[in-house]
Amino acid sequence: MRRSSDELNKMRKAGKVVAEMHEVTRAAIAPGVTTAHLNELAAQVLERRGARSNFLGYHGFPAVICTSPNDMIVHGIPGEYVLQEGDIISVDCGAIIEGYHGDAAYSAGVGEISALATRLLQVTERSLWAGIDQLVAGTRLHEVGRAVQDVAEAAGFSVVREYVGHAIGTAMHESPQVPNYWPGSPGPTLKTGMVFAIEPMVNVGGPDTYMLDDGWSVLTSDHSLSAHFEHTIAVTENGPEVFTVA
Repeated sequence: MRRSSDELNKMRKAGKVVAEMHEVTRAAIAPGVTTAHLNELAAQVLERRGARSNFLGYHGFPAVICTSPNDMIVHGIPGEYVLQEGDIISVDCGAIIEGYHGDAAYSAGVGEISALATRLLQVTERSLWAGIDQLVAGTRLHEVGRAVQDVAEAAGFSVVREYVGHAIGTAMHESPQVPNYWPGSPGPTLKTGMVFAIEPMVNVGGPDTYMLDDGWSVLTSDHSLSAHFEHTIAVTENGPEVFTVA
């Protein structure tokens, strides 16, 4: 769906709140910190900015962010988990302003991390920006996934298939979906005013996943490390505009 200038302005506001949630939680990541504390900090940002959470209560999800350490790919529930030196963790945040959504995630190291973990974070973030570069009017949507896949696989990593990006607006997840790989067809043609959440999930090992009994937390089947980066981006006359940066 193509958004009006007024709608895009509301989404910019939501994106700025998400960017602030990223800044606040990222600054707090350290050995000994619980994922519940990161959730509390993010909730405080929402309250300060007069925003609502699009995660809390979503199909029963019990928190305002997702926290997914190490071999957990996405949708981890914040709680008593204590960050350890050498961990990596994905933090996924969302906000609603005036009925419009922002959604973005980052992955970060806890203290000193391994060279492999460092490379995984760098490659995954680079794959995100390669995908974002494809959000130009006239391009076909699935070029996003082709670009993500090319970067990740060139580094010897794999891309998760079961979980993908999506259009976003008055709902957090709208159609069409945005695969992080080339699905075999070019997809719809991009037009100005379209807004997408692009979110590559990249694994050190294979792409297969499984879900814990909590019904949310998704892990790599081979327990290899996974990283996740995401932004909300609009297709504009001047190219892609990322809403979820400070």
